[in-house]
Amino acid sequence: MSELNHEVSVDPVAALDRFLDLAKIPGISGQEADVAARIVESLRAAGLPESQIQFDDANTRTRISGNCGNLIVTLPGNGRGPRTMLSAHMDTVPICVGSEPVIEGDEVISAAATGLGADDRSGCAAILTAVIERLKRGDENFSPAVVCFLIQEEIGLEGAKNLSVDRVGQVDQAFNFDGGTVEKLTIGAIGGQRMMIELTGIPAHAGVAPQAGASAIVMAARAIADLDERGWHGKIENEYGVGTANVGVINGGDATNVVTPKVTIRAEARSHDATMRTRIVSEIEAAFAKAAAMVTNDKGHSGSLKFESRVDYESFKLDAEHPSIKLAHDAVKSVGREPFVDVANGGLDANWLFRHGIAAVTMGCGQRNIHTADERLSIADYQDACKIATQLITVSNQ
Repeated sequence: MSELNHEVSVDPVAALDRFLDLAKIPGISGQEADVAARIVESLRAAGLPESQIQFDDANTRTRISGNCGNLIVTLPGNGRGPRTMLSAHMDTVPICVGSEPVIEGDEVISAAATGLGADDRSGCAAILTAVIERLKRGDENFSPAVVCFLIQEEIGLEGAKNLSVDRVGQVDQAFNFDGGTVEKLTIGAIGGQRMMIELTGIPAHAGVAPQAGASAIVMAARAIADLDERGWHGKIENEYGVGTANVGVINGGDATNVVTPKVTIRAEARSHDATMRTRIVSEIEAAFAKAAAMVTNDKGHSGSLKFESRVDYESFKLDAEHPSIKLAHDAVKSVGREPFVDVANGGLDANWLFRHGIAAVTMGCGQRNIHTADERLSIADYQDACKIATQLITVSNQ
């Protein structure tokens, strides 16, 4: 059994300074090395032995090449309680490059016309604060813990997907610090699948002989209109289940005087039910195949379809009695907040952690308006998140 230490305190100024420092470091997906270096520098300064700091080689297995792997920090401890894992992701979306974090009232914003980077540098800073606080109090006085600063979350949870679980070791309870309010305990999340669609038509001069061509743009338009009309685009609720689909990116055409011979499309499907998600993908593929076959030139020749898809992450939901949920609930209560549970409609590193056998509750840090130039961080929420993270790895044992 573990019991939270309700007397925990965190230096609020130092905690906020850590966030301000990390938020200004550029680090989009695949370029997290400078962020990791600053975290390592802070850990070394706090007295963490070099032997407890390591990187895995996840960046050699991710879809894009990266300049560092996941940063894994072990805290051996001598306590008899369960081994705890804390995690956060180091990368930000591109709009955050050039962030100039400044305090404005009770929030932090970017003084530049960029995103702030609170997603998820606030998670990294909260966990870094927790580790430093634990080291001050003596690592040996607490139960074992492991901390993972993950890469490439923003482009499909690639760091968590390719995490070297053998380097992480046994985990009994886990907490992933990412977006949302401090009160929210996210105990499950949706599954997502991406599609890469290529339509090939027949080129022709659009003024001299348009009838000799078969437009890939027309194929795409017909397919999308068909999906929308039949209820397989946007929010989907039918006899097969519930989910969402979106055609998000379309590229094609070079000139107005050419019947467009090729269009490439990127789309996604999501559902908490894997069978329903698969059905959505099948409907999308069928709609594009039908459209490619129906659009023909004056000789009856039609276009063709190349369709590929991959599962980004499977859905998951923790058992209501999982010890991680109870401990997260108690930690939030200890800072005077009223916790509630939620299931997310977006992917989280916790999706892949669950597939690795690590059942993680995702905790909020007070990020607001993420992925926009109006992103901001509630200072009160962030400082409570620092206290919560510290609570979770400085429990007393019974």
